[in-house]
Amino acid sequence: MLNAVPDPSGCDQTDEIVREGARRMLAEALQAEVDAYIAQYAEQRDEHGGRLVVRNGYHQPREVLTSAGAVEVKAPRVNDKRTDPATGERFSSAILPPWCRKTPKLTEVLPLLYLHGLSSGDFVPALGQFLGSTAGLSASVIARLTEQWKAEQRTFAARDMFGVDYVYLWADGVHVNIRLEEHKPCLLVMIGVRADGRKELIALTDGYRESTESWADLLRDCKRRGMRAPVLAVGDGALGFWGALREVFPESREQRCWFHKIANCLGALPKSAHPGAKKHLAEIWNAEDAGRAVMEFEAAYGAKHPKAVAKILDDLDELLAFYGFPAEHWVHLRTTNPIESTFATVRHRTKVTKGPGSRAAGLAMAFKLIESAQAHWRAVNGPHLVALVRAGAQFERGGLMEREQVTAA
Repeated sequence: MLNAVPDPSGCDQTDEIVREGARRMLAEALQAEVDAYIAQYAEQRDEHGGRLVVRNGYHQPREVLTSAGAVEVKAPRVNDKRTDPATGERFSSAILPPWCRKTPKLTEVLPLLYLHGLSSGDFVPALGQFLGSTAGLSASVIARLTEQWKAEQRTFAARDMFGVDYVYLWADGVHVNIRLEEHKPCLLVMIGVRADGRKELIALTDGYRESTESWADLLRDCKRRGMRAPVLAVGDGALGFWGALREVFPESREQRCWFHKIANCLGALPKSAHPGAKKHLAEIWNAEDAGRAVMEFEAAYGAKHPKAVAKILDDLDELLAFYGFPAEHWVHLRTTNPIESTFATVRHRTKVTKGPGSRAAGLAMAFKLIESAQAHWRAVNGPHLVALVRAGAQFERGGLMEREQVTAA
């Protein structure tokens, strides 16, 4: 897999993703701790039959300092009347004690929880590293957290899709350095752009990146639940996704990811030729009219390196499909960056879980990772133009064609 497209605001976005992910994870851990405590004393009642240990709203919000900035936390409140009603609350969180104002190593929380969460035996030390202590992370707390996340992922995977419309779609098979019970080597991810320009996770499952059948199963399931055919799908040319797309949504157009294609092309060239080839290729995918840039690339490398040139020419129509869409959208449509950037921190880690993790836990953790990132995804440039694309408006070199031009053409 390739690195994400450079973005000058990338560091700020990463911090925001980490902060949001940390806030959610911490809130859910605190809630699970309280639920486990209340369940422990659920049978204890007063003379009127009321429970002695009950939930009672939340404490006042407070900030916990992290390496990515301050995270606001609202800790659940518990009323414990088992001894002296006058004292009120007896419960005190071991995960986030009243005096706690700082958590270490927050920038590692998402990949740590993802990787370690696949093996239940490693989850406690992983979450403990995030929180700074394993205090309060009992087996029942961990069980409640993981079951909650699994349920959220299952609900998402079964949701009705008749009420949404994804005009653009990115697809990729994400390999991570983990082991699952079923030995399926990657996650199949689809992210889409709604008619209002917002990006959103469409589907997430495990499968085989090169398998057409794995992708077809996923697309057929989405179609059964109401998904319309996207106008344009973007992905790596090596994916079995394309055969599946042609079977399930044959009307969708295809756009090959330029970053993957550039890597393939450079792999067929000597390293000494890379700087010049990168410049030529950038001129193709950045030009308003790529025809001349393609001819110059072929003239420069065709004689000595025909295999490298063929990698571009053989897929040229699919590589340049984005030219038939609004120019404002080109930067989004040329690569699978939304998926690449979301999983970058996980993919680049080398640590492997000690034992095989469960499929359900793996999907749940990946879902939580994307959920945290999705809160900070920006809409595409020119969001108002997405609805025009769905409506069938035609664009030439990025510009909207007038009705008279379309008729003449």
